[in-house]
Amino acid sequence: MKKWALPLLLFVGIQLKAQPPSKNGKSDFPPAFTAILQHDLHDDLYRLASNTFRGRRACTIDELNGAAWIAEQARKAGLQPAGDNGTYFQFFPIQRAVVDEKSSIQINNKNFVLWKDAWVTEPIDVNLDNNIMWLSSIADTAKPGINGSVVAMKILPPSSMPPSWMSLWGVRYVFAALEQQVGLLKKRGAKAVIIVADSITDAALANNEHEVDFETGSYEIDNDHRYTLNLGLPVILVHANEATGLQQPNATIKAGIKSNHFTYPSVNVVAKVPGTDINLKKEYLLYSGHHDHEGVGQAIAGDSIWNGADDNGSVCVALLAIGRAFTKHPAQRSVLFVWHGSEERGLIGSRWYAAHLTVRKEDIVAVINGDMIGRNNPDSAALLGVTRPHRNSKDLADAAFRANQIAGHFKIDTSWDSPNHPEFWYYRSDHVSYVLQGIPSIYFSTLLHRDYHTPKDEPNRIDYPKLKRMTDWMYATGWLVANAPKRPALDGSAR
Repeated sequence: MKKWALPLLLFVGIQLKAQPPSKNGKSDFPPAFTAILQHDLHDDLYRLASNTFRGRRACTIDELNGAAWIAEQARKAGLQPAGDNGTYFQFFPIQRAVVDEKSSIQINNKNFVLWKDAWVTEPIDVNLDNNIMWLSSIADTAKPGINGSVVAMKILPPSSMPPSWMSLWGVRYVFAALEQQVGLLKKRGAKAVIIVADSITDAALANNEHEVDFETGSYEIDNDHRYTLNLGLPVILVHANEATGLQQPNATIKAGIKSNHFTYPSVNVVAKVPGTDINLKKEYLLYSGHHDHEGVGQAIAGDSIWNGADDNGSVCVALLAIGRAFTKHPAQRSVLFVWHGSEERGLIGSRWYAAHLTVRKEDIVAVINGDMIGRNNPDSAALLGVTRPHRNSKDLADAAFRANQIAGHFKIDTSWDSPNHPEFWYYRSDHVSYVLQGIPSIYFSTLLHRDYHTPKDEPNRIDYPKLKRMTDWMYATGWLVANAPKRPALDGSAR
């Protein structure tokens, strides 16, 4: 026995004796905490979030390699395959559209280099040979003659400016401004729009922030564009210094923009631990997390691989540890583990799985989802889906609060569960896909930090004792639900 194991076992023994019984006289204390080891979480995360998997970007071989590694660890842990055709995998097709690199843009007879001088905001097919109508202000959008014209104007700050402390602030600023401004010009009948960047937009484009990286195009399933910037007409962004030329009375544009369309594979990893009760084992508690991240992008301090240790390697390895615990001591209900692909492209993996379940929908009693559980204050954590209107099961929320008394002992922050929270954190993870299917769902997180969506989200920045406690808390919540006499009741639709 390693030297660290003895104090750990003594701690677990003390905690076991200290736990009060539940109302029915039986202990709620989960029996397999000893299978959840901090050094396993550490070692697994250093592997999954290493440069070997190059940031696990959706629809790349790196994502598939990361998924294969997770499936192999699940197999080694004793989890059974629960994907398609007796495997650990559920592959699904993603439609990707990109602007053809041979597209051409010429303004005032000057060639603009794509992704350096001009950015096409979405893949589209259009040929333009037009004069340019300059609009100096929002009042000019009421001018006659916009219908059928190519119009140009400076980008206007969105009327609802995102707070300066918000994550991905430049992204939010650019997208909100474009949606507001282009939406108005579309209503006026503009044929195409040229938007002149301001300093904020120029900085976002120069930094090549992933979500403003129009070069990567769009990713979708079933042509559902809810999670993409879909402006509905040709929009070209140019640098601030192009404003003078566009204001000339005889300014012209010639452009041939084409789009290319591809179908790429992505994958969910699905495994299970069968239950022990002859009747309840037909039902499933589902643990959810995503295994993809942002891949290779803009280098910061010489590092161009966005490894995503917290987002969402932390939950990936937590689910493996929880799987080991349930394998060591199964619950009465069966437990399903789903590591979703392509979450960063718009919750695509969970949307696909929720619509193509490998078990019957009516047999899923609850979903416990996690996203980013390894950073920030060591004694605080967030729980979402526990306050109305987001809560869809009081029973499930109560189980999570009860489990925190048993295992987590966190000060729980529910403020991010508010529908008025500017980060809209509730809508930014995979549980939403199950909520839309009417399944009781809850979301564990330790929230944003300064390394979110940067190459600095590395394994050496994770608080491993906190990650262990978060894993214990999620395990304890699942244990209570998987052994409860009744499944969590559905309160109603969350929104």
